[in-house]
Amino acid sequence: MMSRLIAAALCLTAALGATGVSAKAPKTVPAKTIVVEMRDSGPEGAMVFVPAFVKANPGDTVRFVPTSPVHNAELIPTMLPAGVTPSKGAMGKSFDLVVTTPGIYGIKCAPHYSMGMVAVVQAGDGPSANLAAARAANLPPFAKKRMVGYLAKAR
Repeated sequence: MMSRLIAAALCLTAALGATGVSAKAPKTVPAKTIVVEMRDSGPEGAMVFVPAFVKANPGDTVRFVPTSPVHNAELIPTMLPAGVTPSKGAMGKSFDLVVTTPGIYGIKCAPHYSMGMVAVVQAGDGPSANLAAARAANLPPFAKKRMVGYLAKAR
């Protein structure tokens, strides 16, 4: 009986291989942590996130790390996927954004928002359902100028 069972299993395995059907589990991408620094200066000038545009997958963590005690990271309420609750980090402390929903996440440093200290996280491969709303968000002029460039990279 055991030899018949083994023979049947081998036949099934060969048949699946011949038809192109895989008996393997679907490939998953392990969650990762992406670090974004909050800096007084960087490649784009004063008061910047580096990098300011990040692509992530649902399940990833984006960790915002201040390089001085005068920065924080906050989600911009008008630039979030549906169902995501706005949250923020404390001044001078790291803030972890666990990406749960595909879409565009707008981030600001509250004390330097008017100076253009903003960033974008694109979660998923797109197209992002809230991209048009993110592009239409009302932001301070310098923040809007930087944000337009970052959102041009998004899908």
